[in-house]
Amino acid sequence: MGAMERHHQMASIGDLLKERSIILKGADALSAQGFTQVPNHVLRSGDITPGGKLAYAMLLSYAWQNDFCFPGQERLAKDMGVTDRSVRTYLQELEKKGFLTIKRQGLGKPNLYELDVSKNATLAKKQRK
Repeated sequence: MGAMERHHQMASIGDLLKERSIILKGADALSAQGFTQVPNHVLRSGDITPGGKLAYAMLLSYAWQNDFCFPGQERLAKDMGVTDRSVRTYLQELEKKGFLTIKRQGLGKPNLYELDVSKNATLAKKQRK
């Protein structure tokens, strides 16, 4: 088969993105619901408490479907198994340390949380020095 014939048989990138590119064979109930990758520099950071690391991981788990996330603090608290007050403490910690930007959207609306991966990479380089 020539290069021209192969080109015509190839699907468009849009069609390819609609397909699942990874299949988990033998997935149990836990892994079938997905998983979240957390950057090692976050996991190993001495600047963030374990609760802050869990909050970061939870935000990542919500954001992988989109490039942003805005879960309510009650939802975060429930998913993390902590109180709303603890969630606020962890989010403030992440914001103060530069791992997170919080954009308030107004009364009664959930905040928008931005995890700047490029900024986090810069923080990781500084930690190694």
